[in-house]
Amino acid sequence: MPELPEVEVTRRSIAPHIVGRTISDVTVRERRLRWPVPAALARARRRAVRAVRRRGKYLLLDLGRGHVIVHLGMSGSLRLLARRTPPGRHEHVDIVFGDRVLRLRDPRRFGAVLWTDGPPGAHPLLARLGVEPLARAFDGERLRALARGRRTSVKQLLMNGRLIAGIGNIYASEALFLAGIRPTRRAGSLSRAQCAALARAVKRTLRAAIRAGGSTLRDFVGGDGAPGEFQLRAWVYDRAGLPCRRCGAPIRRRVQAGRASFYCPRCQR
Repeated sequence: MPELPEVEVTRRSIAPHIVGRTISDVTVRERRLRWPVPAALARARRRAVRAVRRRGKYLLLDLGRGHVIVHLGMSGSLRLLARRTPPGRHEHVDIVFGDRVLRLRDPRRFGAVLWTDGPPGAHPLLARLGVEPLARAFDGERLRALARGRRTSVKQLLMNGRLIAGIGNIYASEALFLAGIRPTRRAGSLSRAQCAALARAVKRTLRAAIRAGGSTLRDFVGGDGAPGEFQLRAWVYDRAGLPCRRCGAPIRRRVQAGRASFYCPRCQR
């Protein structure tokens, strides 16, 4: 599933090409996505894009009087293409800018393209999102406050979007390795020093993933069509049985809340 880095990579790759440009048309070939594409999306026509922002795993096209909200779901990607490019089987929505088109490809149809007339932060999908992990407000003290008294695992805490927005399975596992904390550790048991180390590790991991173009496990590509490369340099993710890059111990895999966790039994406590 595209996580915060993949969404941020997409934002950065499309923003220079569409900010300031006017949407000339909207074409919907398949409305049956995770949430039906609303007829109100047509209001985007003849409006200029003022900015492209990200909130958690959501992209926001700011059109002044209204926003387009995009979620890439589990297999989606947004690409900038020449308008004459024929759409493929899984390419469901086009936002047209004259001779160019911003096209959503979503084989599993778990993504979304929505419209809101009001402030995007008040939209039901965004209103309850937690702190942005790359924001200055997210630090060791903020993480310690979120973790205090919680019996859930620290990995589940990191992936709880109502507490911290946008951290998914890959980057939670990687950040916990850098911080030397096992994914099964009870969140409320973390010390102040461990929370500080983990907050730094989260930021370091996400920034490294953005620089690498995100992670491409199956379908993700950026707005320019380039796949991500972060998965090629992962410390623990999807490396079960392979030697730890730091100490040589075999990486272990454990399922937590239906998701695979990867960790080093020697480097993480």
